[in-house]
Amino acid sequence: MDYYGIGFSNIRLPNSSKSYVYKYDTRINTFPEEVLMHEFLHSLERTAKEYGYQRPELHDYQKYGYKNETLIGQKKWYTDYINKNIKTTSGNIGLPQEIYTLKPAKNINFNYSYKINEFKQPQNIIEEVKEIFNNLIKKVKYIVQGEIT
Repeated sequence: MDYYGIGFSNIRLPNSSKSYVYKYDTRINTFPEEVLMHEFLHSLERTAKEYGYQRPELHDYQKYGYKNETLIGQKKWYTDYINKNIKTTSGNIGLPQEIYTLKPAKNINFNYSYKINEFKQPQNIIEEVKEIFNNLIKKVKYIVQGEIT
């Protein structure tokens, strides 16, 4: 979850298209969306912690009687965690409903953000010509690198 104190989740997929992660096989990768859900829940967990909300730790599923099941992984735990339906002797616990409307509590979470201009449309002829040349240069680099490797 925490990457060198910056505070974001990093999911790395292998470069090989022959890797099993790109093919769904119930014997190998159960509930394949689980990794993305898990990292997303870590970000909500962190935000809840920073705002001072009480909630269970995401990795404490066994402590509350949940287990990693064969075909669905930890789907039941995540569902109850999200909906605040984890039953305890003192009532139900989980992520507070308010957490879904809050942004991260600390401004430091935005220090490394940047605006993505991928879908920015040219505003004048100069920007349009620049975009044409940039796209042409990218394509040439791709072709040259593709022939070399």
